[in-house]
Amino acid sequence: MKTIVAHIGPDLDAITSIWLIKVFFEEWEDAAVVFVPAGKTLNGMDPDSDPEIWHVDTGFGKYDHHQTDEDTCAALRVYQAVKEEHGADPALERMLAVVNDVDHFREVFYPNPTADLWGMSLASLIDGWRLLHSEDPMKIVGLTMACLDAAYKVFQNKVWAEKEIAEKGTVFQTSMGEALALETINDEVVHLGQKRGYVIVIRRDPKKGYLRIKCLPKDEFDLTPLYDAMKAADPTATWFLHASRHILLNGSAKNPDMKPTTMNLGEIIEMVKKTYPAT
Repeated sequence: MKTIVAHIGPDLDAITSIWLIKVFFEEWEDAAVVFVPAGKTLNGMDPDSDPEIWHVDTGFGKYDHHQTDEDTCAALRVYQAVKEEHGADPALERMLAVVNDVDHFREVFYPNPTADLWGMSLASLIDGWRLLHSEDPMKIVGLTMACLDAAYKVFQNKVWAEKEIAEKGTVFQTSMGEALALETINDEVVHLGQKRGYVIVIRRDPKKGYLRIKCLPKDEFDLTPLYDAMKAADPTATWFLHASRHILLNGSAKNPDMKPTTMNLGEIIEMVKKTYPAT
């Protein structure tokens, strides 16, 4: 039976290595996972002597990294095998760059590293699970692998959103500041656009016609005038202004009864410009 060997008390690097093998090598999906003391191998074997047994993050074999001072980790070494079989994966590479940073303790250089925010990071959650489930490492592996599935999807959406913004985004000026508008089914463009500093971000779903407009969550910004203008321009559409006055929605996957606007993206941009004219 195919077997993956990792060290006792698996960390983010070890579990990501297990995840990579099980997700990207179909024949390894049901592989058993066993644990040995850090640095050791299963039954003292040569770590690379049996193609049915892969050692990750332990044993000083091809999927370990503790025998070198290179800026790498076990997961990055496993990724090389993934890359050879499936080709390069930009989303996966960026995700694994984070894993490598954490494995080399570079999170101490993150912005405001003592902030409580980082206590919700996956690496921190693994620390908590290791305290809660010290006698059940497979519990830790299972919990973390579910998170890695989600993280991979997040990174895929982010890479896609960057491409959509670069290729489809329209940038224009308003009295609030710079705005971004585009048609895409990827809602991550809204989050990414705001993080890049656009004061207003507009996303129109080209398939369903849904419209999502967000402004930065600052007290001085208010989408109420735009809400009123949109209702007047298209009264048959369903409009919803969030209580914060920073989110304006027309149509939503959460409410299929909402009627989308008939206005196209160009008309919406002109409506925003007219409501918040640039000086």
